[in-house]
Amino acid sequence: MGHSHSHNHVHGHNDLKGRNLLISIFLNILITTAQVVGGLVSGSLALLSDALHNFSDVLSLVVSYVANKLSKKEASFDRTFGYKRAEILAAFVNASTLIIIAILLIIEAVKRFQDPEPIKSSFVIWLSLFGIVANGLSVLLLKKDAHNNINMRSAYLHLLTDMLASIAVLIGGLLMKYYQLFLVDSVLTFLIAVYLIFVGYDLLKTSTKMIMLFTPAHINIEDVVKTVNKLPKVKKLHHVHIWNLSDNELHLEAHLDLMEDLAITEFDALLEEIESVLHKQFNINHVTIQPEFNKKDDKGVIVQD
Repeated sequence: MGHSHSHNHVHGHNDLKGRNLLISIFLNILITTAQVVGGLVSGSLALLSDALHNFSDVLSLVVSYVANKLSKKEASFDRTFGYKRAEILAAFVNASTLIIIAILLIIEAVKRFQDPEPIKSSFVIWLSLFGIVANGLSVLLLKKDAHNNINMRSAYLHLLTDMLASIAVLIGGLLMKYYQLFLVDSVLTFLIAVYLIFVGYDLLKTSTKMIMLFTPAHINIEDVVKTVNKLPKVKKLHHVHIWNLSDNELHLEAHLDLMEDLAITEFDALLEEIESVLHKQFNINHVTIQPEFNKKDDKGVIVQD
């Protein structure tokens, strides 16, 4: 059985990402605490829903930070994959609770819409300004890493939308202060909650697919098979499994029916070529191949093991 994978460790860069994440976590905890207190004092449901949004991002930032630390730990006999899937499990739990709380917020927003309550808009205005500044700083801290890492990009986008939500709350606060449009608080709460469900559902769907080891959406297995089958001495790639172990680790496991009875050294050369092609064209970075010649078994691309 041929097997190969590659990893790149840049500890200095990981430390920098970890530090930036810690600063962002601290800033978002400050924002969340201030908005919860301000929302309770002012009576603004929009401020409380924005606080929930920020708290969900604190959780995702903590997950990213822990994953950044755990990624440096080596695998062991009882943890052969290490802690690479912890982030996926946390994302699933966070997404599920986020959707439940967002639905409760929508129910409360509808009640408030039917019976609007006066809001202390000054709290809303000042706290939303604080949220814009703090989230803006977090966005700047993570912007560089967002170009190179999917986890950091996810955190960056969450913080960017946090900043936009705080801008919406600021607009609502100004409308309440100068025009006494208290209904806008319920409307903003509803919109923020709907957005939370949209984000939460997407995260829930993605994490569920990864937990179930589904083929990643951007991978077409037929294209992968055709690409490998074009290589010299390859008869057919079959029994194919492709899945994400983590965000940045894409695995392929398959049987390879050969045209010739190759020596181990010849197969190793062919395996290197397969690995190179799969990495360049499909970004598959962990390949396990079982070579076969004249073996009587099912040659279907997908076979129920």
